[in-house]
Amino acid sequence: MTDATGARATLGGGCFWCLEAVYLGLRGVTRVVSGYAGGHVPNPTYQQVCGHGTGHAEVVQVDFDPAEISYEDLLRVFFTVHDPTTKDRQGNDIGSQYRSIVLAHDAAQEAAARAMIAEIEAAKIWPAPIVTEVVRLEKFWPAEPEHQDYFARNPWNGYCQAVVAPKVQKFRKTFAGRLKARAA
Repeated sequence: MTDATGARATLGGGCFWCLEAVYLGLRGVTRVVSGYAGGHVPNPTYQQVCGHGTGHAEVVQVDFDPAEISYEDLLRVFFTVHDPTTKDRQGNDIGSQYRSIVLAHDAAQEAAARAMIAEIEAAKIWPAPIVTEVVRLEKFWPAEPEHQDYFARNPWNGYCQAVVAPKVQKFRKTFAGRLKARAA
């Protein structure tokens, strides 16, 4: 999908706080919004999604400049910073809201995601089959304000220290050449 800011991707791979923190540090990304998608309840709340009755996953919507970063590169980051082989969980986060999911905005994104999965499986990067869902995005619902920029606002939170920070560090080490310049 393309809009005034460039292009947009919607991805879910565990807690949205982790993916948001990663993509905010990636050069070419212009905006990241945590939210919910892939379910059947309109305008769900965090509590509803965590209650497992909405069908939604915690996702991030990533706006990016395709002149600086490709959709495929966003997917490479995605498949590196979470485990796409565990169904309905990431680490100790268990439930369908934590599933690995690519919500394609169009046929090109859907094809790119399926090709990336085939490439990763052929390379045997993961010891088990990839269970990432690839579906068309129907509707994205932004999460409540307290979930936006969560890691940046709560770096000393226990969950952030134990789960988010290690994923961000892995991302920074693996993709050091793709990081945004840090403000002095």
